[in-house]
Amino acid sequence: MKKLFYLVVFFLCWIELPLTAGNVRLLVNAGRFERQDCIVAADVSSIPLKEGYEFVLFELNGKKKVPVASQLVVEDGKALLYFTLEGITQVNEVREFLLKTKKPKARASFMEVEDDSNSLIVKKDGRPVLAYKYTITMPPAGVDPIFQRSGYIHPAFTPSGFVLTTIQPKDHRHHYGIWNPWTKLEYDGTIYDLWNLGDKKGTVRASTIEQTYQGSMMSGFDARLSHVIFKSGGEKKIMDELWKVKAWHVGEGFLWDFESDLMPSTNLPVLLKEYRYAGFGYRANEIWTNKNCIMMTSEGNSRQKIDGSRARWIYITGTSPAGHSGLLFLGAPDNYNSPEPLRIWDENANGGRGDAFINFAPTKNMDWNLESGKKYKLRYRLYAYDGEMAPERADELWNDFAYPPTVELISK
Repeated sequence: MKKLFYLVVFFLCWIELPLTAGNVRLLVNAGRFERQDCIVAADVSSIPLKEGYEFVLFELNGKKKVPVASQLVVEDGKALLYFTLEGITQVNEVREFLLKTKKPKARASFMEVEDDSNSLIVKKDGRPVLAYKYTITMPPAGVDPIFQRSGYIHPAFTPSGFVLTTIQPKDHRHHYGIWNPWTKLEYDGTIYDLWNLGDKKGTVRASTIEQTYQGSMMSGFDARLSHVIFKSGGEKKIMDELWKVKAWHVGEGFLWDFESDLMPSTNLPVLLKEYRYAGFGYRANEIWTNKNCIMMTSEGNSRQKIDGSRARWIYITGTSPAGHSGLLFLGAPDNYNSPEPLRIWDENANGGRGDAFINFAPTKNMDWNLESGKKYKLRYRLYAYDGEMAPERADELWNDFAYPPTVELISK
C-alpha cells in the first residue's frame, strides 16, 4: 500500500500543470545571432484568457519583475503576443519572462492608425510612418485615365519626415510608391500585364480593409486587393491578394513589415511568367538621381552590379533635409526563388538622370505557377532611417527578421 501511495504521488508530480496565465514563463533564446531591440512573437493560443482581461508581461531579472510592453494580435487563427527583446542579447542567451493577466486600463497608444477617408495613415509616436491609399488616384489632367490606381503605399516617411516615395512620375505614370503588381501572367491561355497600365490589359485595385491594429507595440492593417484582367467582353478578377502591413515601436527608425498573400480567385491557375521585372516595387523620391544616392546589397554589390543579382537585402541612401536618409529592404528566406533576383535601373536611366527604382523580382529568371485553391506568401521588412546605413547593421536586421529568437512556454 505504501508503494502504491508513493507511485501516485510521483505520478501527480510528474504530470505537467496546464498552461494558465499567472503560471507561465516564457524562455526566449537569442539563438545563433546577437540581438539588438529585437521583435519577438510568442504563440499564446494554448493559454486561456478570461473575457474582459488582457495579458501583461514581465521580464524576470533576479528577484525583480520588470514590466514589458506587449500587444496581443490574432492572426491566421493564432493568438500572438508581440514584445521587444530590449537592449543587447548575446548569442544563445536565454531571457526569462512571466505572463499574467489583468483587467485592461485606458492608456495612450504609441502606435496608431488614422483613417482620413482616402488612406490609412500608420503612425509611430504621432509621426506618420506610411500611408496606404485605398481610394482611386486619378492621373493629371491630359493623361489617359487608364493610369488611375488604388491599393499602394505613398507616402512612406523617414523619422525626420522626409518622403521616400513618389507616384505617377512623368517618365512612368504607372509607378505608385510601393506596390506589388505582376507584369507577365498567363490566365486561360492568354498573356496579361497588370504592371504596365498603359498596355490596357489589366490592373490591381484596393478592395476592402479587413482590420486595423494599434497599441503599445505595433500598428498596421490587413487590406484586400483584386487583380483584374481586361477582356474583350469586359473585365474579370483572377486573383485576390491580402496585404498585412505592421509598423513596430522599436529603435529610432521606422521598422515595418509588408506581407502579401496571393490567391487565385477562379478554378483556373495563374502562371506568373518569367520577366525582367514584376512584384514588390519601389519608386524613390524624384530628387534622388545618380548624383545624390547610392545602393548596396547583402552581397556587397553597388548600383553598377545590382541588376540581375540576388540579394537578401538592399538599401538606398540619398541626400535629404536631414543630411542623408534611406530605406532598407529585407527579403524573407522562405520567399519564392529566395534570395530573390533584383531589378534596378542603371545610372543612365531616364535620359541620364538615373532615377532610383528597386524591385524584388522572384520571376525574373523563372515562372511561378499559382494553383487554384492555394495561398502563396511573400514577406518583406523595411527600415526607414535618417543618417547612414552600415552593411553590418543591415545584416543584424535581416537576421532578426529571417531567424527570430525562439520562445518556449513552460509552467512555473
